[in-house]
Amino acid sequence: MPAHFTHRVGIDALLPADSPRLNGVDADHVRRLAEVYPSLPPVLVHRATMRVIDGMHRLAAAASNGLTSVDVRYFDGPDEEAFLRAVAANITHGLPLSVADRKAAAERILRSRPELSDRAVAGYAGLDAKTVAAIRPRSTADSPQANIRTGADGRAHPLDRTAERLRAAELMTSRPDLPLRAIVKETGLSLGTAHDVRQRLLRGEAPVPQGRRSAVGRRPPPAPAGADRPAPPSPRATAHSAAPTGSSRTRGSLETLRRLAGDPSLRHSESGRHFLRWLHTHFMVDEAWRQQADAVPPHCTDTVAELALHCSNAWKRFAEDLGRRRLADTTTAQSRPAASGSRQGA
Repeated sequence: MPAHFTHRVGIDALLPADSPRLNGVDADHVRRLAEVYPSLPPVLVHRATMRVIDGMHRLAAAASNGLTSVDVRYFDGPDEEAFLRAVAANITHGLPLSVADRKAAAERILRSRPELSDRAVAGYAGLDAKTVAAIRPRSTADSPQANIRTGADGRAHPLDRTAERLRAAELMTSRPDLPLRAIVKETGLSLGTAHDVRQRLLRGEAPVPQGRRSAVGRRPPPAPAGADRPAPPSPRATAHSAAPTGSSRTRGSLETLRRLAGDPSLRHSESGRHFLRWLHTHFMVDEAWRQQADAVPPHCTDTVAELALHCSNAWKRFAEDLGRRRLADTTTAQSRPAASGSRQGA
């Protein structure tokens, strides 16, 4: 039968609700409901388990009035969905859930459905998304952190778009005439994000903003219970470690890159813009490779080191070739006045 039909079911056949209420049934609220019982809606019941989803106070009010059966409507779905329905129902009507009830409900939802976004959980639990974000770490500490969250709209939304942004930058570099909409279709990025990647490349910036380079799924394991906590570092040690090696080199390189990106001879020609996009996707500073070094497993270090040296040698040959070209251009420029003077004296 359709779930919206009403059925008459014996009270003894129903199991207590998997309720989000920490303090159970409120006796005063039961007495108030008993006085107006005929006007109350049916109890919502999970058909598979005969467990009450919403209506424990109504059920108690019916029993206090001497009734042995109640009107129910069935819900068909998994246990996790039944609990979501229970929380949402108690948020929208009846005796309000306390803040502690709603936070406990959010914590349980996050344990069973860690893929739900903060906003989606907040909608179920009647909290704001920032509160859910603060609850999430202790609820999902033992769960693998996925890169996908299901939003309140039911659609999957990646948390980290680094790979997609890098792919877009690669396409823009190798196929500079490719329309943005084609890049969107290829990468799954939004049109606005694809436009942002293109503008960043043209400005001489990395395709991925530094603040968005997240470490999804790389949360360190929790320390064992009773484990000694390491002593906090001294202020001097902290100050020393805060200054990254080569930071001055990095700043100098980035400034050089910005100057190149602003050079009119490069910005105002198609070949120049293509070169800038290529340069930005291959440019690397000390902080960049340090962020990636920990991801290399021990058995791959020799292989990756060999690739790094190969790339280093390729850049060295590139620099040497540019040096030879500069020397040839200088020699040519110096010989032009002499040739002009000999023609005039002839």
